[in-house]
Amino acid sequence: MSTPVPRIALIGFQLETNGFAPIATEDEFRAKVYLAGAALTEDLGSAAPRVSATTSGFAAAMDATGPWQPVPIVETACNPSGPVDQAFFDRLLGDMRRRLDAAGPLDGVYCALHGAASATADPDPDGTILSMVRDGVGSDVPVVGTLDLHTNLSRRMVAAADLLIAFLTNPHVDLRERGLEAGQAMRRLLAGDRTAKAFIKLPLLPPSVALLTSHGAYADVVRRGQERLAEPIANVSACANFSLADSPKNGMAVLVTAWTREVGPDAAADAADALARDLAGQLWRDRPRLEARLTPLDAATEEAVAVARTPDLPPLLLADVADNPGGGGRGNTMHLLESLYRAGVTGAVVGIVFDPDLAAEAHGLPIGTAFTARFNRSEDSPHSAPFAAPAVVAQLSDGEIVGRRGMAAGRKLSLGPTVRLRLPVAGKGGAPSRAAAGGTVPAGIDAPAIDPPGIDVVVVSIRHQLHEPRMIEHVGVDLAAVRVLAVKSRGHFRAAFDERFPPDRIREVDCPGLVTPILARVPFRHVPRPIYPLDPDTGWSVPEPGAGRVG
Repeated sequence: MSTPVPRIALIGFQLETNGFAPIATEDEFRAKVYLAGAALTEDLGSAAPRVSATTSGFAAAMDATGPWQPVPIVETACNPSGPVDQAFFDRLLGDMRRRLDAAGPLDGVYCALHGAASATADPDPDGTILSMVRDGVGSDVPVVGTLDLHTNLSRRMVAAADLLIAFLTNPHVDLRERGLEAGQAMRRLLAGDRTAKAFIKLPLLPPSVALLTSHGAYADVVRRGQERLAEPIANVSACANFSLADSPKNGMAVLVTAWTREVGPDAAADAADALARDLAGQLWRDRPRLEARLTPLDAATEEAVAVARTPDLPPLLLADVADNPGGGGRGNTMHLLESLYRAGVTGAVVGIVFDPDLAAEAHGLPIGTAFTARFNRSEDSPHSAPFAAPAVVAQLSDGEIVGRRGMAAGRKLSLGPTVRLRLPVAGKGGAPSRAAAGGTVPAGIDAPAIDPPGIDVVVVSIRHQLHEPRMIEHVGVDLAAVRVLAVKSRGHFRAAFDERFPPDRIREVDCPGLVTPILARVPFRHVPRPIYPLDPDTGWSVPEPGAGRVG
């Protein structure tokens, strides 16, 4: 039983590892979110926090259900990247353990995780953190965690926690709700209830674009699991996996957790196991529906030309899914931009492009200055070739914003020095003009009109996917006037730009990149084999009753 005012430790570590991307360094984590001790609770109480919305939701649920004392440990996050540097991860883990030990007796621990991290040596950092927590607090203290639905779930992770809760929506707009669920579950555990868990891993490696929760095979399984939520079932998490992690943990998974107090441990375990087996069987039967369908670059460009030239056609959104920074992409491949530019498309916006060198150069120029924009001058990724074009500095910003829609609504985001460039397209009239003089325009202040017409490119200094309208609006982009929007994002843009671009006006474009969903092109090294669809003849059957029980 818990003390009258339970003391709950807060821990967070979020990284989605792309096994083919550059190593995630300590600097990258500190540039996005790194909060320890009192700084964590201070941020949690701010109007626009940097901590995960799951942590905010957990705290809100605890606040709403009685007194409690948050015990801040560390929360840190990095934009999706390569494996985390092992030396940094070891230091972080040691700091978490020292702070946990120094905190004294605890009544519970909440862990805000992603679940698809790898380190340069450790294939399961999420499992390492959960195991460290369990070792530190003992077997009787409740440990609850939240996970991205793209988690590469391991049995080690499941065994170390009383309850793990994966997101239900893709785009991920339910982070706060899953945090609320975690807080409510923590109260039940503090009151003495316990859990039984069933975990089934499948040899399924679906591409990311096949994992939306609005429609499709994956959506059907998520929906069926939620329809079965009734005592004693506490949570159903259909874990999609992140295919490009290239990890021995790869593969879809089903995790079902049941409460034991009302029905007893054995009946709870049986209920969890039966439901996990049912959902795993449905996933396996529907595996042919889990495939990518992309629009060729030439076809996407032709449609963009038609939209740009025909005002009566509705606007078009082109998703550069293979260069999604939200999956570890560099956010700077030029294939789509160059194709639109060569085709003479006007009224288009491309973003957000990660190029700190170009952003820094533009910040040294007055607004309205014409110059040659040289993209990727310092980039060595094989997909991020250089590209140069005449440009005009249209607007500048420090890149500090608060999101207004989708998964980043109400959250602080730092893009670093940011610039909107106008690239006059070929054949569209004269040399760029100096429309105005002066320096940086603060966010929200309109810049002078820039002529001639062309393509606007929003360039940032901290790598992000374009999943929040304010990322481009704050440098003067009027979405109502955009004819073609090209986004560096895989799917989260859908919750941000749905006001302007319904699903039938979205094209997922087939370009090269580190996050290609065409898995046959990916040089996998570490995924367990055989696995579908890499190995089309993979055989698998639902395990025997009881085989999925954990703990």
